[in-house]
Amino acid sequence: MAALHWLRLALAKGVGPVTLKRLLEAAGSAEAACEASISLLRSLDGIGRVKAEQIHASLKASADEAPRELERVERIGAMLVAFDDPIYPALLRSIHDPPPVLYVRGSLEPRDLNSFAIVGSRGCTYYGREQAHRFAAMLATCGFTITSGGARGVDSAAHRGALTDPAGRTIAVLGCGVDVVYPPENTQLFEQIMQNGALVSEYPIGTQPLAENFPRRNRIVSGMSRGVLVIEADERSGALITAHTACEQNRTVFALPGRIDNRMSAGPHALIRDGAILVTGVQDVLDGLTPLPADVHDLADPVLFAPPSETAEEETRFEDRPRPSRPPIESTQAKVPVTARQEQILSAIDEEATSVDTIVDRTSLPAHVILQELTILSLKGLIKRADGQSYFKSSGEK
Repeated sequence: MAALHWLRLALAKGVGPVTLKRLLEAAGSAEAACEASISLLRSLDGIGRVKAEQIHASLKASADEAPRELERVERIGAMLVAFDDPIYPALLRSIHDPPPVLYVRGSLEPRDLNSFAIVGSRGCTYYGREQAHRFAAMLATCGFTITSGGARGVDSAAHRGALTDPAGRTIAVLGCGVDVVYPPENTQLFEQIMQNGALVSEYPIGTQPLAENFPRRNRIVSGMSRGVLVIEADERSGALITAHTACEQNRTVFALPGRIDNRMSAGPHALIRDGAILVTGVQDVLDGLTPLPADVHDLADPVLFAPPSETAEEETRFEDRPRPSRPPIESTQAKVPVTARQEQILSAIDEEATSVDTIVDRTSLPAHVILQELTILSLKGLIKRADGQSYFKSSGEK
């Protein structure tokens, strides 16, 4: 079982992200890395004789511990997602220090590729909770999976906001084992998240929420996401660690401004001063996000971003309607996965600015469906907004 080898590497003491990367390059595979000799370990940069012997012994010990850990995973109804598993988050795989395994309670879905992180202070004000809930709810309606850290304050408000949409999804990345509820008052919220998203952690079953776990957890929050919005954070908040990590991962950072006499505004204001995008509404997020990388599209499900809230009857009714007699899409971006409905809408958009009313007339689709799909097509980089409610195809689509 391939996951078992990745789990052994994750459990081995002294094998951090940098060492793991070098070990995998030298050994050639996770299975071979588990059986690495002391001489091979010593050949890695930064590994001396003593450390090589310690890692070698730890890898041997993990051969017995890994099966027991898998039993604990199965006992609580969780699953182990290894780095080479097809459902391992594609964006997370691209960072320089991805965790070798993820413990998951709930489900990871292809549409989670379109994740967006909302983070902030545990001790936020009412305004912070309100805005976290508001932005999460609106972004969930636009098709985003909301990612956060499951903590008190802004994190919990963001998770709850995402769940207000009937098809909303949210992922909580924990600084403890997925079997540990922290904070304890989030028991019910975590149950809801497991039904409409996932609890995710890189830490073994039973790991307690130690302070040193949370900074490492933050790189996963940002790594799984296309962008990060910071809502209320003082100058020492862990949310700023997430923002800085996001920058290192080439993720777009957004910040919500606040009152200048509120210490919780210090973090977002500092980020804005340093180049983060100032946010006053959801459109600022949609305009600020860059298209998904081409290599990530190759890993995506062909029906990524298909509206999950529509019934099969509605889907059939819309698809059976006459399509406009326009030429098929042929462009350098044609490989970007689109649904049949998105292709229909793309065919109705001219090279010049095309109004939403015109798209409605050409496709016979309901306006609210078109608006939702236009948002997704914008996120995929296939169209751009001209002004108001007009859109045109991006350069690759002209």
